[in-house]
Amino acid sequence: MRMRPAVRRAAVSASFVLLATCASAQISFDQAIGGLGASDARVRLRSATLLKESPHIEAAVPLAKAVGDPDNAVQLEAIAAELNIFVAGKGEPVKKLGFITIDDRTRAAAQNAFDAGPLALGAAPVPPQVLVALRSAIRDDSPKVAIEALYAFGTLGVQPTGMARQDLLQASAPDLMAMLNLPDPALRLAAIHVVGRLYQKRAGDLVVDPRLSNVVIAAVNESDRTIKLAAMATLGDIRETRAIDGLTQLFQFYGKGELAEGALAALARIGHRSSAPLFLMQLENRSAEFKALAIEGLARTGDASHMAAIQTALKRERDDRVVGAAEFAAAMLSNAPIEQLIDALNRPKSHDAARQYLIEVAPGRVSRMSRYAQDPTPRVRVDVADIVGLAGDPQGLAVIAPLLTDKDKLVALAAERATLRLRNDDQRGAR
Repeated sequence: MRMRPAVRRAAVSASFVLLATCASAQISFDQAIGGLGASDARVRLRSATLLKESPHIEAAVPLAKAVGDPDNAVQLEAIAAELNIFVAGKGEPVKKLGFITIDDRTRAAAQNAFDAGPLALGAAPVPPQVLVALRSAIRDDSPKVAIEALYAFGTLGVQPTGMARQDLLQASAPDLMAMLNLPDPALRLAAIHVVGRLYQKRAGDLVVDPRLSNVVIAAVNESDRTIKLAAMATLGDIRETRAIDGLTQLFQFYGKGELAEGALAALARIGHRSSAPLFLMQLENRSAEFKALAIEGLARTGDASHMAAIQTALKRERDDRVVGAAEFAAAMLSNAPIEQLIDALNRPKSHDAARQYLIEVAPGRVSRMSRYAQDPTPRVRVDVADIVGLAGDPQGLAVIAPLLTDKDKLVALAAERATLRLRNDDQRGAR
């Protein structure tokens, strides 16, 4: 039976009791929430810690206020608590302790949650107040708080869609620009990563604020190798066409090695037709990685005339990376079958690349995924739900609808997460 929010909150308050880790007394949910506003920082810290260890969605908005607490320790616990509420579990067993359920796995730091990617999120909608609080905290005087808030904001900020997403991206640009201009390299690196995640190109996105992308372009010229590579990757993710000439020059300058690969990977992600001559030249590269990136770039140009060159490059080619990229190109440019890409999901070494390929192939072709949503293997059904959700085609709602009632909990969770992503703001409110 569905409960109204007020009834649900009352049920939470009555049913959940938080067990203090440093005392024998039990603290109710309402007491823990009230403790966040106490004058004593030790009480606020303990409340934030308890809410972190037994996360409930009803605590998200009260915790958002604690993200801006004057005490750094309280802030860090509040940030961790927000992540614990919205980051999905991985299906590990849980243990019962008194009146609460505590997850058995070690809680990840904000950067670890960020590194897990957009699929780390569960199916609970993130309240706007939480995102505003985290974005405000990235300017905190404490570098530790700022970097944790940055990665937490990047982790949770990918969820909004439609106008809510556009508003978030527009409002976030000034804060992220400020972070990119700080002298602290760790904060700059975190900001570059977060820009790449938040502004990763989606259908319907507005042009990224040129002032923001200019700072990322400038970071490519930094002497710090890690920052340089991260900036390249971000420019590829946001499909910044103004960076094409600079990335091309960098690739030609380095020629080989990690920095050359980073430049080529960014160009391949952008996939602009002006880069086609460079991609065609790299089809003869001895490096399988470079050849695969070149094929990916050609696939994203949308020019089907390049299929002949790709097929020629495949002669006597056995590297799975190159073969997978060619399957991707065939699906993108010739509307070829996707069976081989689906099969690649079952191989650990090719799984992530195949999933990304299918995410890009699916828009406009999402009905093709229907048959695989019925696969007997739960892992494949999870992948199908994730792919359809990240593809962003609203027609995918019909594909994943049967998975919402799947007997496998991970499949059902993936379907819920995908449904949340595919529904527009009005549909979410009417749910």
